[in-house]
Amino acid sequence: MHKVFVGVGSNIGNKKENIRKAFSMISEFATIVNCSKPYKTKPYGNTQQPNFINMVIEIETKLPPLELLAKFKFIEKQLGRVKTLHWAERTIDLDILFMDNIVLNGNDSICPNILTIPHPDLENRDFVLRPMMDISPEFRHPVLGKTIRQLYEELKSENKSW
Repeated sequence: MHKVFVGVGSNIGNKKENIRKAFSMISEFATIVNCSKPYKTKPYGNTQQPNFINMVIEIETKLPPLELLAKFKFIEKQLGRVKTLHWAERTIDLDILFMDNIVLNGNDSICPNILTIPHPDLENRDFVLRPMMDISPEFRHPVLGKTIRQLYEELKSENKSW
């Protein structure tokens, strides 16, 4: 079984219902072990869009990384996500943040330009670290070697967000 932390976000439509439906669909192939509180957050990147509800869930699944990614992309499509611009509005966004202590680089031959684990730049994103603090503050980033708590405290002290 793989232990996976998943970033979940929605900023258009019925945000809470979008997230509830995504959780229901995820439960078909994984066990949701833990769930952060929902956080209302400002958009990242393209700031000219509605605010998000962001959460992090911890799941257990037998699926390998690329199959899990395919399931998440299917859920996003089923729930009405339309890929347009990078950082555009979305009914639902499901990101693999961490998967065990796996390190996959989107530039390698296993998954070229498809999947990077840990999720890139998450150490600079309050909307990821704050919910991760709810469920696994002592989880250690497998590349940076720091706990979620350490990353979050560094982010807060540098005022990179909010």
